[in-house]
Amino acid sequence: QVRLVESGGGLVQPGGSLRLSCAASGFTFSRYAMKWYRQAPGKERELVAYITSAGGSTNYGDSVKGRFTISRDNAKNTVYLQMNSLKPEDTAVYYCNALLAPINYWGLGTQVTVSS
Repeated sequence: QVRLVESGGGLVQPGGSLRLSCAASGFTFSRYAMKWYRQAPGKERELVAYITSAGGSTNYGDSVKGRFTISRDNAKNTVYLQMNSLKPEDTAVYYCNALLAPINYWGLGTQVTVSS
């Protein structure tokens, strides 16, 4: 079955960095685009970053452009989110997502807290 397992979250000070990982299994990872979403308390889930199946194209939400970088290693079935210059408003649960039409698969998420 399809599994997405996020890791790498934690508590970081403003201006700091974290790298999230999402290990995928149960499908042919290299054939699918991958996304990172986040959801802060009381807010809707928002798209953070997107990467195509081969990694040749990426896209970012306006709030993270220039600070976050999405990448993937198809040999390891893993997608990453490098987060730099973190701000308190980046605090959220971060989710990995794969759309294997018609089903949208989600991981359980990893908590990122940016606070001094």
